[in-house]
Amino acid sequence: MRTKTPFLITLILIIGLLCSGCGLPFLPEVSEAAPPAAETAPAETWGAAALPASPEPSETPAPEPVPEPVPDSAEEPEPEPVPDSAAEPEEPSAAPQKAPDEAEIDALLSGMTLEEKVAQLFVVTPEALTGFDGTVTASGELTRESFAETPVGGLVYMGDNLENAAQTREMLSDMREISLDRIGLVPFLCVDEEGGTVARISGSGRFDTREYPDMSDVGETGNPEEARQIGDEMGKYLSDLGFNVDFAPVADVLSNPENGVVKYRAFSSDPETVAAMTAAFTEGLEAHGVLASYKHFPGHGNTAKDSHLGFAESDADLETLRGRELIPFADGIGNGISMIMAGHISLPEVTDSERPASLSRTVITEILRDEMGFDGLVITDALNMGAIADNYTSGEAAVMALEAGVDLLLMPSSFSAAYDAVLEAVSDGTLPEERIDASLRRILRVKLGL
Repeated sequence: MRTKTPFLITLILIIGLLCSGCGLPFLPEVSEAAPPAAETAPAETWGAAALPASPEPSETPAPEPVPEPVPDSAEEPEPEPVPDSAAEPEEPSAAPQKAPDEAEIDALLSGMTLEEKVAQLFVVTPEALTGFDGTVTASGELTRESFAETPVGGLVYMGDNLENAAQTREMLSDMREISLDRIGLVPFLCVDEEGGTVARISGSGRFDTREYPDMSDVGETGNPEEARQIGDEMGKYLSDLGFNVDFAPVADVLSNPENGVVKYRAFSSDPETVAAMTAAFTEGLEAHGVLASYKHFPGHGNTAKDSHLGFAESDADLETLRGRELIPFADGIGNGISMIMAGHISLPEVTDSERPASLSRTVITEILRDEMGFDGLVITDALNMGAIADNYTSGEAAVMALEAGVDLLLMPSSFSAAYDAVLEAVSDGTLPEERIDASLRRILRVKLGL
């Protein structure tokens, strides 16, 4: 018996060890691990989408602690139970803007003087800001002093301001810093870069970019991918130089063959083609953080005259506009565009007057805002153009545009006169300060996303 007992004990121990590998210890893991995986799956899906840098843990099954550089994912170390999340991290990076913070907007508004609010409504040339009698090619001490006094919402640069890539990049970077130092906001740094006949950079010979065809030629291809490619290339070099707004694409439908203003700048006479091309161009441009600005609402394609020189009239009634000129703009609004430029087009069949659309409450508030549902930024076309400058003073035009529902005033003939007139209109009650605040809220929503 003394020799058998150790053998039996040994045999029992061996059998016990063998049984321990037959699955018994795995039963508690099934009952404990499965329910938490089901409960946390939605949180892990959100985490994967919100943190593009976190896919690596899903490739590592070992339950090691999450690395310190990604502290927010420490509670979600095992995203494997959510197989669809692997493709989701790409989506957030495609959007150039972050969601606006209304509390931050409230705080900014409450901290601004009336003078600062009114200044933010203007987009002017660097010469108009500084009063410099020449061409501004740098954002130096004069720019800093002028901006400190009147912190405008943005600047628009012409071809003569842009000598080469290095100079442009430095000028815009300095302007951005000046604005951030003075008022804590990014300035709108704007340019007209449509391609073809209207371009400040491409085709100038001063920058390393290719020359682009007229948009009418692009439209004739019938391929929106051509427009997207152009928008993508422009977005890359504009962003690299420091621009954040491009006054493009032209969303006009060329419905009048005698129109010489947008004949080569418009994509097509077919509204659906224009809608597809402008949407594709915008997608390419905004992929690089450069805001597009659809122009010239409600459509310059049915006019025969040039609003640069005087009144440009369209004989279209509202039903015709809805079925033709407004289609590309409605498509853009549906796609979430941030900015529309209002043209100086007269619509007597709609407004019963020669008043340009950019100054018309019927066109801007009743049609664009209320009927079409656009709550983004509305900027005027240049207010020094003949349709405005020959018929209204700078102050009158500025106040009328704001009364109409416009947010940003582009290039008045006299910046100082327009600025003073808006301040006076608020002081005497012509423009309630709440009306100014409504535009400032739209401006801040966009700027906080740049």
